[in-house]
Amino acid sequence: MGKVNQFTPADHKIVTSAVSEAEKSTDGEIVTIVTGESDHYGDVAWAISGIVALTALLVISLFPETYLTTIDWLAGGWSGITALPYWALFVFTALKFFGTRLILIWKPLLFLLIPSPIKKARVRKRAISLFRVSTDHRTVGRTGILLYLSMREHRAEIVADEAIVEKVEPAIWGDAMIALIDLVRARKPGEGMAEAVRQMGIVLSEHFPKSDQNPNELPDRLIEL
Repeated sequence: MGKVNQFTPADHKIVTSAVSEAEKSTDGEIVTIVTGESDHYGDVAWAISGIVALTALLVISLFPETYLTTIDWLAGGWSGITALPYWALFVFTALKFFGTRLILIWKPLLFLLIPSPIKKARVRKRAISLFRVSTDHRTVGRTGILLYLSMREHRAEIVADEAIVEKVEPAIWGDAMIALIDLVRARKPGEGMAEAVRQMGIVLSEHFPKSDQNPNELPDRLIEL
């Protein structure tokens, strides 16, 4: 995945400070990760290219006269073609397929065409994968929680360890997510992450208040992929 550049050193400092401050009042361990995109979506690009090519082929089969007229006009009225040969259909379809795939190398257009449910599923999948690597079962009390932000998809996820899941309903994190997304849209991603962390800390302190013997088991720093 491509590394994002929207987070400045100051943003990193703000988020790291917010995590350290939030963990002063809770045994919960907050991990923050930001990435440029959660997937390359190559399979989606190929699928879109296939749909475009098949649609073009369908249009030709339904309205062959239009294409024959165009060919005849380009030939100055001397083409003599009364039906499109199979090889011409194959070439036309292949050009549509590979031409579309080439155009979709431009990520802004590709991301504009990717259905929202696919983006949501890929971001969630990536968040869970990173949670398992960075957070899952890495704390004594199973109190790790991941705040994950995927910039190109404009989506964020919160994934929590089993002890937190048992006590905190997913909807409780709604305010933290809204604060994060609103500030990211305002081009303040660092402040957004920090505000989300602060609100997560409030929730965690209610259910997992700070105990005397609880070391800092996970890094406080913002991880940028």
